[in-house]
Amino acid sequence: MRGEHVVGQEHTSASSKAMDLAGGFSDAHKSGTSIFDPVLTELAYRWFCPPGGLVLDPFAGGSVRGIVASALGRQYVGVELRAEQVAANREQAEAICQDPVPVWHTGDSRNIGALCGDVLADFVFSCPPYADLEVYSDNPQDLSTLGYTDFRREYSEIIGATCALLKPDRFACFVVGDVRDKKGFYYGFPWHTIDAFERAGLRLYNEAVLVTAIGSLPIRVGKAFTSARKLGKTHQNVLVFCNGDPKRATDAIGSVEFAVSDELAEQFPQCPQS
Repeated sequence: MRGEHVVGQEHTSASSKAMDLAGGFSDAHKSGTSIFDPVLTELAYRWFCPPGGLVLDPFAGGSVRGIVASALGRQYVGVELRAEQVAANREQAEAICQDPVPVWHTGDSRNIGALCGDVLADFVFSCPPYADLEVYSDNPQDLSTLGYTDFRREYSEIIGATCALLKPDRFACFVVGDVRDKKGFYYGFPWHTIDAFERAGLRLYNEAVLVTAIGSLPIRVGKAFTSARKLGKTHQNVLVFCNGDPKRATDAIGSVEFAVSDELAEQFPQCPQS
């Protein structure tokens, strides 16, 4: 799944609004928060969240997921530990969002049940910290400051508490990538994410690959490959889970219209047209 090449219904509406926040994105970079793919966000909401549904995000750094939800008529509720990031998210949302306005709670997602106790979510969607790949703050409550054993335990508890707020027969989606330890071995983070969701009672239903920008990877990976045969990684895993019956979850979403380019339509005339 290449975000820049995938087109959804009214594809210039929600994701382009988020892309237009160039100034806000610069602020996000300064705060250490990576920019989340707005096109992937739009597709996830259209495909896996009912119209008018509520999206719950336990790792709500950055404003993209909230802004795209608002543009698509979904209510968004996120929890973020860093007060300064929540303030930046709200400022960006105020510049572009109309009803429903995204809601961000400042707090620890370990307490998501207390922070969002009245929430019944139609979709869980998030991108968690990738262990200690990026350390977002020096707050000891920040998962990115923990060793991996402690990180995995706390991370699993957050997934369990979040899924307890998800309605039956609904989907959840986490975007994750694997991380190496200090000796160069992978932790197995995507598989640990799957395990955490299954412990919470959900089942893995879909998996996709998000191809990310290559950037300087070919330059950076040369030495690592020559010295230790490390291959570079330029993708993330898009993991979709179901809480109950996927047929009922799909029925709650209804039909999804989409468009294909004229070029693709000529090559694949069997593709349905919206």
